[in-house]
Amino acid sequence: MSLKIILIILIACPLALTGRKWTYNGLDGEHDWPTNYPFCGGAFQSPIDFQTHLLRYDPNLPPIQVQNYNLSTSEQLTLGNNGHSVQLSLPSHMYISSLPHRYSAAQLHFHWGSSNLLTGSEHTVNGKQFAGEMHVVHFNSDKYPNVSMAVDKHDGLAVLGVFIEIGEANPAFDKLFRFISGVKYRDQKIQVPAFNIRALLPDRLDQYYRYDGSLTTPPCYPSVLWTVFRKPVTISRKQFLALATALYASFAQDSPSMPLHENYRKSQLPDNRVVLVSFREGIIASITAASMLGLLMIITLVWCILRKRSYTEEQEEKNNGCKLSEKEEHIS
Repeated sequence: MSLKIILIILIACPLALTGRKWTYNGLDGEHDWPTNYPFCGGAFQSPIDFQTHLLRYDPNLPPIQVQNYNLSTSEQLTLGNNGHSVQLSLPSHMYISSLPHRYSAAQLHFHWGSSNLLTGSEHTVNGKQFAGEMHVVHFNSDKYPNVSMAVDKHDGLAVLGVFIEIGEANPAFDKLFRFISGVKYRDQKIQVPAFNIRALLPDRLDQYYRYDGSLTTPPCYPSVLWTVFRKPVTISRKQFLALATALYASFAQDSPSMPLHENYRKSQLPDNRVVLVSFREGIIASITAASMLGLLMIITLVWCILRKRSYTEEQEEKNNGCKLSEKEEHIS
């Protein structure tokens, strides 16, 4: 192939270098992701629904320990709009210390619904969807030099997932949300002062769901060790609307502008995965309730069978009685 033809292809098809376009809805929505990103149609995909029957208590799961999350305000972080979410860069000296490897921070981002849809979390609990979800992405810095090298490796990433509910205002989120107007459009970036990232996480880091999964966006590599905290954090409705209504998935020069909302992937198949949990509360009660329900169903089924058998025997006795009467009448 001549150099001229190659140049024509590269100019006409820039997506061949930068990655194909994808969205959450429409022609390039998640139903079409596997066409261009085969892993999206493969096994061990995320998110999933944490159904009770998938959960198994593991007493050996330690509380999550994060280091250097309280950043100095003199440090600058990059806040950006990538057209799919709002993303905050994080320094690699932040890390998780309670996993087999050291996982250093790379970035955090959000998934949410819309001003009219307060259900935008990616993971769900027995079908319950929360208003939003924050993901704090880390990479295995013991084995890989950066997140780009780790993203497609089976042990490459560890993500902390945080459910977000509408409730009391959370001042920690204002340190981020008050700058969102500076990244309204796709590819816009600004520098913001760092703050205590730990304040964005739940108070308790010892209760969580743990499973092996994938990126929830293309290319959907199955490279993520997921830790999703059981307890959600709360933000006010005003704070939620600041996130859900201020951003656009389109470029500043595009017309009309395309709002950035409902940026969550639907639940994927569990694929026979077991979800380990670090807490007992609720699990035993649910299992007991399910067992009682199952026992009740068995008792009901046995009762129905016995009743049907009794009814059948009564009918047979009646039929035999009628036949005997007919014979006696015939003899007489």
